[in-house]
Amino acid sequence: MLGHWAQTVLERCDQLAACSEVPGQITRTFLSAPMREVHRQVRGWMEHAGMQVRLDAVGNLIGTYPAAIPEAPKLLIGSHLDSVPDAGRYDGVLGVLLGIALVEALAGQRLRFALEVVGFSEEEGVRFGVPFLGSRAFAGNFEEKLLELTDIAGVSVAQAIRDFGLNPAEIAPSEGDYLGYLEFHIEQGPQLEAEGLPLGIVEAIVGQSRLEFEFTGQAAHAGTTPMHLRRDALAGAAQFVLDAERLARETPGLVATVGHMAVKPGAGNVIPGAVQLSLDLRHARDAVRLEALERLGHTARQIAHERGLGVAVAAKLEQPAVPMDAWMQSQLATAMQELGYPPYKLQSGAGHDAMILAQRMRSAMLFLRSPGGISHNPQEAVLPEDVAAALEVGLRFLECLERSLPG
Repeated sequence: MLGHWAQTVLERCDQLAACSEVPGQITRTFLSAPMREVHRQVRGWMEHAGMQVRLDAVGNLIGTYPAAIPEAPKLLIGSHLDSVPDAGRYDGVLGVLLGIALVEALAGQRLRFALEVVGFSEEEGVRFGVPFLGSRAFAGNFEEKLLELTDIAGVSVAQAIRDFGLNPAEIAPSEGDYLGYLEFHIEQGPQLEAEGLPLGIVEAIVGQSRLEFEFTGQAAHAGTTPMHLRRDALAGAAQFVLDAERLARETPGLVATVGHMAVKPGAGNVIPGAVQLSLDLRHARDAVRLEALERLGHTARQIAHERGLGVAVAAKLEQPAVPMDAWMQSQLATAMQELGYPPYKLQSGAGHDAMILAQRMRSAMLFLRSPGGISHNPQEAVLPEDVAAALEVGLRFLECLERSLPG
């Protein structure tokens, strides 16, 4: 029976993959036009499962499956519906659809707590450069200044919300008493596959810093400016990128990524006068990450001084490491053990909505094996038997929660 629901989940992932801003790719950013079709389809599946559905003011789609008794607490299950450019079809979406499938698998059975399934409107931070807008609003951590952020076309977050038919003035945290939050997600890494395991319990989500550096020099003619008189912003930026990589290789557990670079004026016969680049720095221990951040700031200033450049740094995100709730982890471990799955534990090197929800409620994550460890890529995959295992563990987890409630 669960194999049937697992297949349904995978077919629905395929359907949502067709909702994209770019033909032939999966690219779906915060409140973009394709999100309307995503909401239409996901709403239909939620309603068919017997859920009451609403869309909040930041575009989070929320379906509620009532409890057997009124005024019961809620268990929140979900993930995000947006994607990175040219994405795979399971990152985020799989967690939302697994939540719906769990409700469907209950076949009308009511629990002593309600189930609330949420498809967060934005987690990746692609359109406006800052992630977790949807879960921040849901958890009550949405700062008003976020409404002023603009995308590449100059559209603000506030305007994007209004263009979608919503009212930014109505952004407010979700109300109610929550038992906790559970997020199913592909691992996006190779550990579970290396261990030969379908599932893993996340102990903690690493902390991360996201910054933007700008090196400024002097644009000049590529043929008439001698090498010793150049103030080449790109050469300085390239040196910084290699130094960041070197530091990460020398520091166990540290990862450093420069994923975006913009060169101005961008002509083949002009020495670059300015370069903007992103830096993504992550580690499970905040002290290690912050020390590396300080060292790289010093490195950037030293490079600029030696090369006659200017350098400016803007912080985009500063997210501490977030441990997952011990009690929720124990309930997942019990469910897995009762079903014969080893309760393997691991850390998440990626950020997730669970790290935002953890500020408000008990939060846990269950990872599904990622074949090849590939994610944020069209080759992203998941095994049907692992999806069935996640559903099996999810249902037993609900039973464990019922047994844990007083009375």
